[in-house]
Amino acid sequence: MNSNTGDNNDDIEQHGGGGEITSSKKECTSCEQNYDIDTITEGINKVDILSDMSTCASCGKEGNSDDMNTCNKCKMVKYCNAACKKKHRKKHKKACERRVAELHDEQLFKEVEPKECPLCMLPTPAAAQTTFKSCCGKIICHGCIYAMHMSEGKDLCAFCRTPPPSSLEEEIKRAKNLMNKGNAEALNKIAREYSWGGMGLPQDYQKACELYLKAGELGCAAAYFNLGVSYDQGRRDMGVDKKKAKYYYELAAMMGSINARHNLGYMEFGDGNHERAMKHYIIAAKAGDEEALGSVKNGFQDGLVTKDEYANVLRAHHERQKEMKSEARDKAAASGLFGRR
Repeated sequence: MNSNTGDNNDDIEQHGGGGEITSSKKECTSCEQNYDIDTITEGINKVDILSDMSTCASCGKEGNSDDMNTCNKCKMVKYCNAACKKKHRKKHKKACERRVAELHDEQLFKEVEPKECPLCMLPTPAAAQTTFKSCCGKIICHGCIYAMHMSEGKDLCAFCRTPPPSSLEEEIKRAKNLMNKGNAEALNKIAREYSWGGMGLPQDYQKACELYLKAGELGCAAAYFNLGVSYDQGRRDMGVDKKKAKYYYELAAMMGSINARHNLGYMEFGDGNHERAMKHYIIAAKAGDEEALGSVKNGFQDGLVTKDEYANVLRAHHERQKEMKSEARDKAAASGLFGRR
């Protein structure tokens, strides 16, 4: 087979050194496909216009998609006006609820990339191996704090090099300053202290929940988890509300909270939803959680998880554990500098 040299002149005929170049390609005489470029362009434009058309799910009238009223829950159907939307509501309700549930589960069971320590850029380990810094509002892993402690910096903040607060009052003041600037982690910190009555703050569950909610809305997964725990356990003057607890656990899980995943797995398993429970445990185990890995192992032994699924979880868990490990973090854990929080 000859290679293509780029000089294929099957359809071009050149006469003389400077003569006119004419096409030798003949037109088909047996059909009407010899359109000019304007005809082709007109056809394409018609297709584009038609592709933007939608049909009203209630009356069947066609209209431009951009001008129609879309179901704001499932986004599946369109209506020519609000009256048609209201008229079709009963017929559409079941399909709408089914699609909304599907969209929710797609988001809920989507694996989230882990947050990283802003210094070493390694995936953040469990909360017990990190510390919130009230000077800069960052969550720093103990490996980086230990490295700073062993250097000339000693007790300076590993991120912003600020000296530590001289008292609990100063630490609370720093955290509140960050909170007033909209720092989600600071809001979660202050809320936790109100919840337990720590660091000189009065115990106020209502105030704590208000701050947890605001912190969650600003992007703090731990705050939504803590709010879920408050409803799950029924803190003083709140009462137990499992439905609200699950709601906030799910918000936290979608933002990457492994603790929320674990609690959701426990709740779903208790409700007999074993498949959903295993999905939560599998995601948490892949993220490096040891307890969740044990739950997946139990699921495998009970026939709820296949052999291949369990093998994949083991590999992913091992890889995430390797990603989170560092010499500094190992030394920090063995140093005794960090008490139980």
